[in-house]
Amino acid sequence: MGKFKTAPVSRVKNISKKDFLENYYDPQQPLLIEGLIKDWPAYEKWNLDYIQQRSGDQIVPLYDSKPTKGKQNSAAPATEMKLYDYLELLKNEPTDLRIFFYNILDSMPELAKDFEYPDLGLKFFKRLPVMFFGGEGSKVLAHYDMDLADLVHVHFHGTKSVTLFTPEQTKYLYRVPYSVHNLETIDMDNPDFEKYPALQNVQGIYAEMKHGDALYMPSGYWHYIKYTTGGFSITLRALPTKPQRLLKTASNVLFMRNFENIMRRTMGQKWVDYKENKMVRRVNKKYGKSVV
Repeated sequence: MGKFKTAPVSRVKNISKKDFLENYYDPQQPLLIEGLIKDWPAYEKWNLDYIQQRSGDQIVPLYDSKPTKGKQNSAAPATEMKLYDYLELLKNEPTDLRIFFYNILDSMPELAKDFEYPDLGLKFFKRLPVMFFGGEGSKVLAHYDMDLADLVHVHFHGTKSVTLFTPEQTKYLYRVPYSVHNLETIDMDNPDFEKYPALQNVQGIYAEMKHGDALYMPSGYWHYIKYTTGGFSITLRALPTKPQRLLKTASNVLFMRNFENIMRRTMGQKWVDYKENKMVRRVNKKYGKSVV
């Protein structure tokens, strides 16, 4: 067992559009901006009580950290619950249950008046402001976003940690074929370097986030998230514009996920075991010795 090598994320109190574009967006470097949303109404308003008061009777899908098995859809939720009851759970006890990709405009549009898109030079996709909720101790599987968007990720109510990995390190991270995440058996807090030796080559970028912090995650960056306390975040997305990234995004969305679910339905756990075992053997053989 071991620990990843990490360096702290770059942090600023505020930043101009010019500095952001030249020093972070163009070179695709992550950045935590502490004061980016101080003028948002959400900065003062948003907490679990505020969201709960507006939740009504809506039912939400919930996800946990258990691996999907056999013929189960790769994006299937673990259970469902009233949003009000789920938020009550977050306020009172640890839970592994999380809400993934909660679209504000579809589910609670009145929240849209509480925030604005920051003037950083990014062309945000304004149809998709999405929230993520997690309980104390819950973890989000290490992954990168299928649409390869540049992300501005803002946290509320409590604290959480985010460890980022550059796209160039994908080859070391044991990415599961036909997915955008790594092996669910890997403990990212205490990786087994004997079983997964290529992980010794990984260099992480570590960010502790508190209420109001905004983290810029460049396109294709892996992120592993842990909720220190129950809380939630909103992610604003700027979709790719470069032709190569657009083609890759289309392939991910239109082909990869559908192919994976077809194979799961037809072959079940045999498919999952086959592709994962083959991948581990290949990565261990090629990158099993430390190169850093």
